Amino acid sequence: MERNMSMTKVAMPEQDPNVRNKNFSEVALGYTKEMAMEEAARCLNCKHKPCMDGCPVNVPIPGFIEKVAEGDFEAAYEIITSENALPAICGRVCPQENQCEGKCVRGIKGEPVAIGRLERFVADYHMANATPAKMDIEKNGKKVAVVGSGPAGITCAGELIKKGYEVTVFEALHKAGGVLSYGIPEFRLPKDLVAKEIETVEKLGVKIETNVIVGRSVTIDELMEEGYEAVFVGSGAGLPRFLNIPGENLLGVYSANEFLTRVNLMKAYKFPETPTPVKVGKKVAVVGAGNVAMDAARTAKRLGAEEVYIVYRRSEEELPARAEEVHHAKEEGIIFKLLNNPCAIHGEDGWVTGMEVIKQELGEPDASGRRSPQPVEGSNYIIDVDTVVIAIGQSPNPLIRQTTPGLDVQRWGGIIVEEDTMKTSKEGVYAGGDTVTGAATVILAMGAGKKAAKAIDEYLSAK
Repeated sequence: MERNMSMTKVAMPEQDPNVRNKNFSEVALGYTKEMAMEEAARCLNCKHKPCMDGCPVNVPIPGFIEKVAEGDFEAAYEIITSENALPAICGRVCPQENQCEGKCVRGIKGEPVAIGRLERFVADYHMANATPAKMDIEKNGKKVAVVGSGPAGITCAGELIKKGYEVTVFEALHKAGGVLSYGIPEFRLPKDLVAKEIETVEKLGVKIETNVIVGRSVTIDELMEEGYEAVFVGSGAGLPRFLNIPGENLLGVYSANEFLTRVNLMKAYKFPETPTPVKVGKKVAVVGAGNVAMDAARTAKRLGAEEVYIVYRRSEEELPARAEEVHHAKEEGIIFKLLNNPCAIHGEDGWVTGMEVIKQELGEPDASGRRSPQPVEGSNYIIDVDTVVIAIGQSPNPLIRQTTPGLDVQRWGGIIVEEDTMKTSKEGVYAGGDTVTGAATVILAMGAGKKAAKAIDEYLSAK
């Protein structure tokens, strides 16, 4: 096979920014077969496989890319899914630039191989063309409960069912998928695709019970009394943080978590064909600059807002969102108000009418290495907005820690685990994903789910 020595990736076709900022269809349109094979030919198939060091779930990356280059897409799919149960999702939402692609040798002098785009292509091709193979799994008679059907929980459940366990996933909401279903917008991650990936796990025999709030409907101790020999907690970080400034209780102020959940689960993404069930004004301010803030801003634009601002207290260099998300937001007309910090939300008759901000300048670096913003005295001014979305992070819901005696947690609420096994301080209970780390990435949560499944298997096999 002839190597493609181009310094740049094969470009991904995308919707035009001025069209897509009015619809919820996927922004990136995916590679054709020819594009995928051309991009795969850029891989040097390095002996030491540095890309794999950057993958939290250890996908054999050069192996699958070699198969794509040969045009054997089903073989590529088999290789990916030997380690990753959700490739169509990871190909879309993983921060590849900091992980596999960040370690790619081709990235030293040019652009790295487009590993994420190739993973997405392979998964989509398989979904469109393959008939699922039947798996004959021998049951071992042992039951495991999984709390939460997000990426950590679904991955852990999928790994355990293949090892012969009877697995039941308990999901608090009426729809499985966790953050994949309620948090990530349709234009980045189509919901029918999430449903198909979850269906794949259900076909293996995983049972999913929705509308069960562990800590309210049933406790972890009660699950263990019911015969579950181990429990994996993958309940995410669904408790929003706020600014604690005057006016946060006004109508028209959302947490990003509430805003995106309403849009996804109440199907606001069908707008403009159907009226939106989410009230969005003409001028929207989103506070924060991570991926969730970009999602909220771009969603508000699609729901008809004329002006959408990202308000962030640091500068362009410190933006925590993925470069791709920032680029897409700017293309779609999102206005960035950097070095501005909100100090009050103003209102009239109970509704938001504006947000008061104070300009910032960057001082010395803080403990994380980012330069600390300092207020510029007397620089306060008001941004004219009628909707405010707060996107400054989330913490784990306290329900599980409050109802599970013997479970050690961090001061900020994260469950404490052993790093290698995801084992908690409570016998038979394991945890992983955002409930341990705080809000992080889908792939890191999946890595934790895999690690926990291996440890649970070792624990129950030794009993």
